[in-house]
Amino acid sequence: MQPHNTQLGSMAAKDSSVSGAGGGAKASPKTGSTMMSGGEKISCDICIIGAGSGGLSVAAAAAAFGQSVVLIEKHKMGGDCLNYGCVPSKALIAAGKRAHGMRTSAPFGIRPVEPEVDFKAVHDHVRSVIGAIEPNDSIERFTGLGVRVITGAGKFLDRETVMAGEHRITARRFVIATGSSPVVPPIPGLDSVPYFTNETIFDNTQKIEHLIVVGGGPIGMEMAQAHRRLGCRVTVLEGMKALGKDDPEMTAIVLKHLRAEGIDIREGAKVERVDGGLGEVRISVATANGPEMISGTHVLMAAGRRPNLTDLGLEAAGVNYERRGITVDAGMVTSNPKIFAIGDVTGGLQFTHVANYHAGIVIRRVLFKLPAKVDNGLVPWVTYTEPELANVGLSEEQAKAKHGKISVLRWPYHENDRAQAERETDGHVKVITDAKGRILGCSIVGLHAGELIQMWSLAVSQKLKIKAMTEWISPYPTLGEVNKRAAYRFYATAASNPLVRRAISFLKKFG
Repeated sequence: MQPHNTQLGSMAAKDSSVSGAGGGAKASPKTGSTMMSGGEKISCDICIIGAGSGGLSVAAAAAAFGQSVVLIEKHKMGGDCLNYGCVPSKALIAAGKRAHGMRTSAPFGIRPVEPEVDFKAVHDHVRSVIGAIEPNDSIERFTGLGVRVITGAGKFLDRETVMAGEHRITARRFVIATGSSPVVPPIPGLDSVPYFTNETIFDNTQKIEHLIVVGGGPIGMEMAQAHRRLGCRVTVLEGMKALGKDDPEMTAIVLKHLRAEGIDIREGAKVERVDGGLGEVRISVATANGPEMISGTHVLMAAGRRPNLTDLGLEAAGVNYERRGITVDAGMVTSNPKIFAIGDVTGGLQFTHVANYHAGIVIRRVLFKLPAKVDNGLVPWVTYTEPELANVGLSEEQAKAKHGKISVLRWPYHENDRAQAERETDGHVKVITDAKGRILGCSIVGLHAGELIQMWSLAVSQKLKIKAMTEWISPYPTLGEVNKRAAYRFYATAASNPLVRRAISFLKKFG
């Protein structure tokens, strides 16, 4: 078996030194190019279409190992994560958290105040965070790493040639890393009403009086809470169940908190029509109790994402795809063996760390000829509401279906001394093992769940048994103790087991 080196690509992207960086695109010494009447012909080892997290990771790692690399990007370096997704959303969430802390400081002996929110300044905060990270993903940095960066749209002309502007590129291997875009459902009337998506919401500089969020998934719920904490009225419309892909035992705690903060979450509310205009939007919804009309000032469409497949010339390249994404095998290879596809464009789990994981698979296969394969069972995911919701491995329902007899181990935050000191006692750890104690999965809801889940991610990836999670020393007082206490629950019945008691009595005879 090969080790699960999931961070090979991403670590190279972050850690490779920048030498000789400068303005403009410069070809790596190993990249062959010829000027022709129809433009420049370039030959390289690896050609990547898309400079989001996955594409950048492949480019940096390949260049670090001395490969000639061409990277094509038609829009912004850093892709969705840097410009419209993970980075700006977490910056906005952080601003909302500061405002919420000012309102809820009374239990700590501090007089609460209603914060004065300057939405232009919040916008500037979000942009400054993007700006601080931007140099890591810039053209200048990757040029300095020896990557040939081409600004423009890439399109396959045939099974082994890509055209980008006036550049005709042939390569030993190609990687499609074009990501995804927000879905805008064909709702009657929507095309005549201004609305936000995750690509435009962070451009806002004014207070939103009443934000209607269409979609109760992670993006919708994160943005709903952030805006509510910044002083906006918020209504969420979800056609099915809010946070419906997660364990309902855990999501119930999150939704209870969001509702307590004043967010109106309507589940089973199918949007049928949108009317109105800027500053006055009316949404007709069908519910179990009949039709309703929801009025607000702004709309955020958070109804999912679709892979970016348009105008890539996939048919000419012999790459099979469906509406949900490019078809790949466990090694991220498409129907054309010279072409890989990674990240959101493959239609699987849509997370930045998954794109980086895929990048590591590609690097190991292309450079080292290792039979690396993706294992989605190792992928953790986090919803960054407060409380946070984190998961890895199998859920309780999935584990029962696959293994039959399982153990479910829980430990509550309110039994943790650090959680008491922080007054963050809602939530718990939920660990799933098989009958022999092998760790199958974990879910955590509560303060810093996204940090606490990482220990369980390691345990799942290494196929550890629960005993290993009891043999480390946790500093006191930390939230991390909840993980160890949950693990001890596997042995909770040992003290009352007659065999154990008899063994102890026998051993007493030896002094």
